[in-house]
Amino acid sequence: MRAVFGLVAVALIAASGCGGSSTSESQQPTATSADPLPGAGTRRVTARAGEDGTALLERVAVGHHEGFDRIVFQFENHRPGYTVEYASPPLHEDGSGDVVNVDGNAFLAVRMEPASGFDLNTDEGRLVYRGPRRINGSETGASTVREVVRTGDFEAVLNWAAGVRERAPFRVTELDDPARLVVDVRDN
Repeated sequence: MRAVFGLVAVALIAASGCGGSSTSESQQPTATSADPLPGAGTRRVTARAGEDGTALLERVAVGHHEGFDRIVFQFENHRPGYTVEYASPPLHEDGSGDVVNVDGNAFLAVRMEPASGFDLNTDEGRLVYRGPRRINGSETGASTVREVVRTGDFEAVLNWAAGVRERAPFRVTELDDPARLVVDVRDN
């Protein structure tokens, strides 16, 4: 009997996930022991910046893992505050208000602040993010993420949109060394 109780306790702990993940309290968990994204849901996820100053984006990557696609925003210094949520089209570019077309049937908006791909704390300024404004998901091996597009870098607010195949549960995770914000979207 003790052995069965011990196995059940271990299974429950493993299914619950642990550490490093930032999710809203209102997200509906859909985790099972075989779930690649425990705690994933479709509701907004928000966190405040943990440090002062503008987080400097240096890299964006998209890739596929077993059961989900991953979008990684990597920062030179620290993570910004963020909001990740599904948004309704049309999507607009910050500053100009121009419509931004993004390939996909549903759209995850990733708003990070204070954040920028450009460092204004030098005399001449310094371009930190040198990557593309548009990343084609199929070219990276992604199956759910169709395209990731920068929709704004204006007044220390950095916005990216991920066009996905369909509205699917997602999970947001914070990682260190280097500072990263990770958005995983479940394959449906």
